[in-house]
Amino acid sequence: MRRRFITADVFTDQPFGGNPLAVLPDARGLTSDQMQILAREFNLSETVFVLPPDDPTHTNRLRIFVPKHEIPFAGHPTIGTAIILAGLGGFDATGEQVGIVFEMNAGLVPVTIRFSDGKPINATLTAPKRPEVGEAPTREQMATLLSLSTDDVLATGAASSGNPFLLVKVKDRAALARSRINLAVLDQIDDLFAKEPLVFTEDAANGFDYQARMFAPLSGIPEDPATGSAAAALAGWLGVHDTMENGTLRRVIAQGIEMGRPSRLEIEINKQDGDVADVRVTGSAILISEGSIEEPPA
Repeated sequence: MRRRFITADVFTDQPFGGNPLAVLPDARGLTSDQMQILAREFNLSETVFVLPPDDPTHTNRLRIFVPKHEIPFAGHPTIGTAIILAGLGGFDATGEQVGIVFEMNAGLVPVTIRFSDGKPINATLTAPKRPEVGEAPTREQMATLLSLSTDDVLATGAASSGNPFLLVKVKDRAALARSRINLAVLDQIDDLFAKEPLVFTEDAANGFDYQARMFAPLSGIPEDPATGSAAAALAGWLGVHDTMENGTLRRVIAQGIEMGRPSRLEIEINKQDGDVADVRVTGSAILISEGSIEEPPA
């Protein structure tokens, strides 16, 4: 038996930019082991398996796999799957936008899909969890992990809005470009909030607030060209540390530049009475390929 798949490039409106994604729009009957085998075969940052929702008032249930294991939530699979399903005619496109709800292991993820001339152009997700801020690693730890000098590292943090990340702010784009994961150091770290660092620097060029890189070698992803869940974690961390009491902070992140896959991620942080009410991530996606793949043995 063969299964239909569609691929898209996410957090871009240009083919062969952004972050590639594989989606199986009907994964009914597949076991977890079969899903993992297929994700390893595609060998992309993530592969999504679309299932009927557990609650019929929701839109779909999504299971998301990286090459080595399943993860509870991710941004580029959420955005990409929403736009792919919309492109297949799965949602009413008579208006300018439609709201859907995906079930994920991390919780419910509301998504707003926007249309132009009946075609999906971008989508905004609301992270499934309010930000959780963990204990920040030291500048020295992150400098060693990223093969940088301590002077290169300006600040560190740890946060999750559904998926945990280390956050490392470096002084400039040169330090960002020099960042390299030291796997020997990574193997020795066992007391940190997470093991996947989002490295970023302030960058006002080309309309961006930050330029970033994300490394996840323990998940089979040496470097990721666009990471929506890391952007959501950064949004939560920024919101917690911002002194604004009420209102919305908006930032734009460039990622994937060093990989030749430029990506654009837009984040929003909504604050009420000094607390972060929710964080949102917006991006585009473009369909790239469609085909079928052999179903692994059960």
